[in-house]
Amino acid sequence: MFTGDRSGDFLYKHLYLAGLASQPTSTHREDGLKLRNAYLTAAARCAPPENRPSPEELKQCSSYLEAELELLKPRAVLALGKIAFDAFLNVLVRNGAIPSRAGYAFSHGAHFELPDGLPRLFASYHPSQQNTQTGRLTPGMFQNVLQKIRRFLDQ
Repeated sequence: MFTGDRSGDFLYKHLYLAGLASQPTSTHREDGLKLRNAYLTAAARCAPPENRPSPEELKQCSSYLEAELELLKPRAVLALGKIAFDAFLNVLVRNGAIPSRAGYAFSHGAHFELPDGLPRLFASYHPSQQNTQTGRLTPGMFQNVLQKIRRFLDQ
């Protein structure tokens, strides 16, 4: 995921700097990149028009996200963008893990302690080229979020 594109260039560099990846780049599937105590997944399993999946597409793909969360049982989740943030919370609501999404508003750098042993939820702007080249998401902003996650996991 994100391999060989500008989003990946940004993402993997910063995962590497945070100690979460074995190398700062990923150019193809067999390039040797290994994530460390991290896993990447997607809320939508296809490349939708204009990178905006419809609510129906997200709902159809949610079973994959649910299965991965159940299997991995992560201590922390970093939602890259509002679409991922909403998709994660929607899974929790559908499964009855939280009663509603009230009280969980997306903003870059936000983090939420969820009830009943659920993973801590962290939010970042998506590392899209549109966000990184316009300065909406800077390297410092992204590193700050990754440092918050590392501090939480190191507790």
